[in-house]
Amino acid sequence: MNRTLAMALGAALTLFLPGSALAAKTVAGTPSSPVVVAVFWALALLTLASGAGVAFSRNIVYASFSLLGAFLGVAGLYVFLSADFLAVAQVLIYIGGVLVLILFAVMLTSRLQHVKLSNPAMGMLPATLATVATTALLVFVALAAPWRRSGSPAPMRPTAEALGDLFLTRYLLPFEIASVVLLAALIGAVVLARKEIKPD
Repeated sequence: MNRTLAMALGAALTLFLPGSALAAKTVAGTPSSPVVVAVFWALALLTLASGAGVAFSRNIVYASFSLLGAFLGVAGLYVFLSADFLAVAQVLIYIGGVLVLILFAVMLTSRLQHVKLSNPAMGMLPATLATVATTALLVFVALAAPWRRSGSPAPMRPTAEALGDLFLTRYLLPFEIASVVLLAALIGAVVLARKEIKPD
């Protein structure tokens, strides 16, 4: 029964991302073709440019729409990593849920269009120092890490079925505990956000 549910979950996720199976067939033989490299760099530049727009935009509306480009770029990079489950989760949860909620909150804010500076930048010097230090650390780790190289790259394979199988068999208890924690967080958010009814 659990395996049947896992296969159904994998099939449903494949329907949301039909290009993953096609990419697994076409890209596996030519991982360094010019088209694949060009698409990878385009997604990387989209992610970086959108992230910079989120961080440095002085208008919160533009920052919110830049966040959409960042999420889409990350989802595309997940596809290149043969992580189709994470790509679908990125699109459905972050773009379909979190980003839409942020956009609704921004658009429904009263008189936001009359504010010239709706996303003020604070603490630029500490943020710049932290960015430089983090970038230097990441570059050092990337250059010093003993990356294992193989003669031929592994073919891209869909991962949704295997993850669904693990979620419903070996990691069923942590999966259910995480769902209970998220439910408790949702109830707590509702309790904190609701308006107190004052007696007449």
